[in-house]
Amino acid sequence: MLKKGLAVVVVCALVGIALWINYKSKGQLPDGFATSNGRLELQRLDVATLYAGRVSQIFVNEGDSVQANTVLAALSSEQSNSQVMAAQATKTRAQETVARADAEIHAQQQQVKVAKLDLDNTRQLYQQTLVSKAELDRRQAAYDGAVAAVQAAEAAKAESLAGVNQAQAQIHAADSTQKDMFIRAPKAGRVEYRIAEVGNVLGAGSKVITLLDPTDVSMMVFLPTNMVGKLKVGDEARIILDGLNAVWPAKVTFIADQAQFTPKYVETVDEREKLMYKVKLTIPENIAVRYNQLLKGGMTGNGYVRLDTTKQWPQQWAIQLPNVSR
Repeated sequence: MLKKGLAVVVVCALVGIALWINYKSKGQLPDGFATSNGRLELQRLDVATLYAGRVSQIFVNEGDSVQANTVLAALSSEQSNSQVMAAQATKTRAQETVARADAEIHAQQQQVKVAKLDLDNTRQLYQQTLVSKAELDRRQAAYDGAVAAVQAAEAAKAESLAGVNQAQAQIHAADSTQKDMFIRAPKAGRVEYRIAEVGNVLGAGSKVITLLDPTDVSMMVFLPTNMVGKLKVGDEARIILDGLNAVWPAKVTFIADQAQFTPKYVETVDEREKLMYKVKLTIPENIAVRYNQLLKGGMTGNGYVRLDTTKQWPQQWAIQLPNVSR
């Protein structure tokens, strides 16, 4: 009976040792690799106003997907409306001045023709000694004065045309201001927050909508000094997210050049191990766009990096993407 009980104890001990070894082997990283936990991050875009105004409409809700140049919100501003109306009135006045200058030029050109006929006749009479030199000079002066009047009218027209062009430039500027009262998405993305609501009065540069860029998906991990020194930008990486049966490919796109934790005055070996550097692992853009409905900011998981490029990625970290055929 004692032998039988001892045998049971030995068997149980062997099973326990086997389970412990199996557990340790699963949790132990292969040589040449490192891991750290992190959260998924999507690049945030703060869409702001260029001019001051009151929010009159919001066209999107949080969670909506929008394309580039989509109108997100509209502002109303009496000032911009007044600028457009004033510029249009200035242009109208300048155009009327141009029309008057054209009429003046036409009238003065007729005077030039009359003065030229009088001058030519007087010259003939002077050659025949039928008029005096003073009369010829008077006719010449009248002709020169008519020509000068035409030139003055043409200068006035040129000045009026410049006024028209200036007014047109003001209209373009006012129209541009009016267009900028419509807040548009700078690129395709997903609405994260509606910071402003209808009725809010905003100053120039105030944030209205926050977008998440689905093409820029990454995870920040922290690695100690002895590991980060073996990495370089462009190295391959892997990301495994909690709750998704998938292994995502990634690249090391950033390595901090300063430690994130300040050491004590005396840096022993143990203290140096506490120095952690931030490393950014970015999922390729084409994959991020394809799975933009699955990849959400804040998802937890682990990032894996390869410290030795001569090592092959283990089978459990082979790239495995979800099936989204729909």
